[in-house]
Amino acid sequence: MMGFLSEFKKFAVKGNVIDLAVGVVIGAAFGGITKSLVDDVIMPPLGLLISNIDFSRLKWVIKDAVVENGAVVEQAVSINYGSFIQAVVNFLIIAFAIFLLVRTINRMREQEAAKPAPPVNKQEVLLGEIRDILKNDKATNTQPPKQV
Repeated sequence: MMGFLSEFKKFAVKGNVIDLAVGVVIGAAFGGITKSLVDDVIMPPLGLLISNIDFSRLKWVIKDAVVENGAVVEQAVSINYGSFIQAVVNFLIIAFAIFLLVRTINRMREQEAAKPAPPVNKQEVLLGEIRDILKNDKATNTQPPKQV
């Protein structure tokens, strides 16, 4: 049992797991921001352009609600396609933002890879050549030194 707990502890505190957890938390927060952007900023003007339509209220009622004495006895059954439209717009905005982020990171990597290697100092080149000559000389001269 202690081996299992020790192994789990090693797994849980690895950098990748912690990075993943941070990513999930930030992703959830980003999702909330995007939902607000779509619901509160993008959809109202879009609805206004399309004859004052509030997308969140668009639905197809399959069965009307049952009301007795002013109280709802049975809820209406409906397909809320307006909420689906908002979810699709949410997804498209998130996908576009992630695309821009990945595109930027890839361009930065390409720029880093395209940078020329720093010039090598002449002394370093000469020292490297001397090292290689000494290695080759040592490899070919396998006889023990003569004793006097």
